[in-house]
Amino acid sequence: MEIIFTTVIIAALIVSSLYVVQKRKKHGLKGIKSALTPICFSLIALLQLAAYWFHFLGVVSVAFTIVLLLAGAYFTKYSIVEKPTSLEECSMELHFSFFRSEWK
Repeated sequence: MEIIFTTVIIAALIVSSLYVVQKRKKHGLKGIKSALTPICFSLIALLQLAAYWFHFLGVVSVAFTIVLLLAGAYFTKYSIVEKPTSLEECSMELHFSFFRSEWK
C-alpha cells in the first residue's frame, strides 16, 4: 500500500510540475515570486510523503505544513492572472467593476 501511495504522489508531483513550467513559459514569467506558490504546495506534498515514510507525523510536520501553506497563500498575489474568455465571464467582470466604482 505504501508503494502505491508513493507512486501516485510522485506521479502527481511530476505532472503538476510540468504543467506549472509550461504555464510559466506560455506567460513569459521569469521571476521567483510567481513560482513560490507552486513550490510551497509541492514541498507540502513532499514533506507529508517523507513524514509518512519515516514516521515523523506529528506536531513538527503539521507546523511545517501550516507554514508552507501560509507562505503559498501569501505569494498567490504574484500568481498568473488569466483574462476571462467567455462572454458570460466578461459580463460578470463588467458587472462587478461597475459596483466597485459605485462604492468609491
